[in-house]
Amino acid sequence: MHIASLEDDEVQGRFIQAVLEDVGHTCTLFTTGKAFLAALTRHHDFDLLLLDWEVPDISGLDIVRWVRGNLGQAIPVMFLTNRIQETDLVMGLQAGADDYVVKPLRKGELIARISALHRRMATPVASQEEPFNCGSYLVDPSAQTISLQGVPVELAPKEYELALLFFRNPGRLFSRDVLSNNVWNREIPATSRTLDTHLSNIRRKLLLRPENGVRLTASYALGYRLELIADNQDSHTL
Repeated sequence: MHIASLEDDEVQGRFIQAVLEDVGHTCTLFTTGKAFLAALTRHHDFDLLLLDWEVPDISGLDIVRWVRGNLGQAIPVMFLTNRIQETDLVMGLQAGADDYVVKPLRKGELIARISALHRRMATPVASQEEPFNCGSYLVDPSAQTISLQGVPVELAPKEYELALLFFRNPGRLFSRDVLSNNVWNREIPATSRTLDTHLSNIRRKLLLRPENGVRLTASYALGYRLELIADNQDSHTL
């Protein structure tokens, strides 16, 4: 893969480059957000973007927002960050990042996360999947949109992925671990509110209610299920 890495610490940047090149990737280093954005504007041949959050001229958070706004969802983005507060990490994921690795970086973890993210992004082409209906919703994987009664609902990237998983599998019970591994490519600790926040967001934004033909239910010991109203199960509404 050709990986672009934004890291203003030269020593850290060279370490990242060496780690990636040792396993056969090409890594182009950038030390400023402006140079990084200029390269993305000129050509889009990078297979993956690694972003340091704390860059003096343009923050990594602003860059991932620019990428999603201008280049769409195709290029996977991973934060490499010193930030460990859950609110920060959720903000980064909601802005459009696909994953993150907390510094100090460990070689094995970085390689494994990049490989897993690449495999997930390379999985069968959603663009070839036809739009489909579920209750009052039209789901269009090629456009990465979900519409309610003809009106597209604005979702953050991870919210869309989570909702798509449910809409593709109505009636299926998903454990927390399965949801977190499918959407975030990692297990999310039970003490974290990341998954709960995203579930609450999609329920609120998509109005997952009986009047729209579906209901998002939770069995806290087992997991979560999107029920078609015709297939109601006995469980507590999330």
